[in-house]
Amino acid sequence: MYAAVRFGQRHVQIFLLFTAIVVNYVAKFNVGVAVVAMTNAATTNPNFPEYNWSDMEKSYILSSFFWGNFITQFPGGYLCRRLGAKRTMFISTLGSSLLALLPPLCVNWGGWSIYCAIRVIQGLFQGFLFPCIHAHLAAWCPINERNRLGALANTGIECGTLLAMFVSGMLAASSIGWPGMFYISGGMGLIWCVAWLLLSANKPSESKFITTAELNYIDASRSSIRKKGNEDEVPPTAPVPWHAILTSLPFWALVVARSAHSWGFSTLQAEIPSYMKGVLDMDMQSNAFYSALPYLAMWCMSYVYLIVSDVLLTQNILSLTAIRKTFNTLSFWIPAMGLICIGLLENDQKIFAIVLMMISVGMNAGATIGSALNTIDLSPNHAGILMGIVNAVANVIPIITPLLVGVVVTDEHSREQWQIVFIIAAVVFALGNLFYLIFGRMELQPWDDNDHLRRKEVQNRKLAKRSDMMAYKEKPNCVFVLKMVKQNFE
Repeated sequence: MYAAVRFGQRHVQIFLLFTAIVVNYVAKFNVGVAVVAMTNAATTNPNFPEYNWSDMEKSYILSSFFWGNFITQFPGGYLCRRLGAKRTMFISTLGSSLLALLPPLCVNWGGWSIYCAIRVIQGLFQGFLFPCIHAHLAAWCPINERNRLGALANTGIECGTLLAMFVSGMLAASSIGWPGMFYISGGMGLIWCVAWLLLSANKPSESKFITTAELNYIDASRSSIRKKGNEDEVPPTAPVPWHAILTSLPFWALVVARSAHSWGFSTLQAEIPSYMKGVLDMDMQSNAFYSALPYLAMWCMSYVYLIVSDVLLTQNILSLTAIRKTFNTLSFWIPAMGLICIGLLENDQKIFAIVLMMISVGMNAGATIGSALNTIDLSPNHAGILMGIVNAVANVIPIITPLLVGVVVTDEHSREQWQIVFIIAAVVFALGNLFYLIFGRMELQPWDDNDHLRRKEVQNRKLAKRSDMMAYKEKPNCVFVLKMVKQNFE
């Protein structure tokens, strides 16, 4: 057994994945601050253009990213498998970053509709991101470090969201105004693209900087869980075992869990501020500090979850299965209770509302370790494909939840109508996690390896031969005899 290398190229790859998520999430979520600054210049810097967009037009801009994003999630997994994570992630981030530079140049003549179109195309490019991230994690992470390194890379989600909410507001109020948000966001992405081209590699064996000791350590770790004679990676041209994937109950448990998370988190992120403004008479979106607090709590809690899970796993206190299911339960059921409690607060309990939102959003950070990394547990070889399917389904949810809120909440000042929205989200949170607890698995699935389809074909032929034998015993004739002879020579 090869000794572990304390620091090496795998950690460089994790840092690149972390920063990839950060720059893409800043470009994704700075729209909330941008729309406010572009339609109400007095709240930021009045020296820049202001646009008179209706609430419906602003809603189109806010949701347009997801129209494109869910379309390319599934193709993203397939494209990553064919081209490799290096090229696919470069295309994804480069396209998103170049588009991030365009709104200040285009909105003056194209209005809200051109901004909306830019966001749709930006969503299309970013749809490739997470399938590639999970495929890259599967290629680079030793088995015993997979939970730690995967969770560390995914903390970019919380960091990127926090920067988008807080730093974007500061930039909009600065001397460079709201156009500066777009230029800095796009510039960060372009700088990342250069670093990615220079330092990344699809797998350890392709890296120009990796040491022999680290390469042997990673290869030995990855090979230790594979069956004898089946240690090679699945080549990009090998067929994907679609039937086995789509009939796998552990895979569907993951789909249900991630969809439930998407429903609950989109309610926490998008609807709680509207509730606080309408019912509690507290406009969180106008206060950058209050807006950023829940995401600061989420970023801090992501490291708490990471450290605790690493200690529990390395000290053999809990198994990976127990850790994933426990953390997923905490990140689903505590926010579910928080949603119901927030709906019961009175106007004079604003501080308590902020504390509850911080707890709910912060505890939700455990979903990364709880279920987001489960694709790599099930199938390292097909992690990109699995993540593409999971994210394609989960990214439809942020389009559906605002529509449901629009149907249920006809009066934004009605506490009872908002309580219905929160109860629905809490039930989805609770049932989604319950399904995951019962049917979720953290073991390598038999359809991961390259020989799955061949074994399935042999099994089918044996079953056909057995069926023919039974038929021959019931009614023997020359046709059956010739068929059995032919099969014996195949």
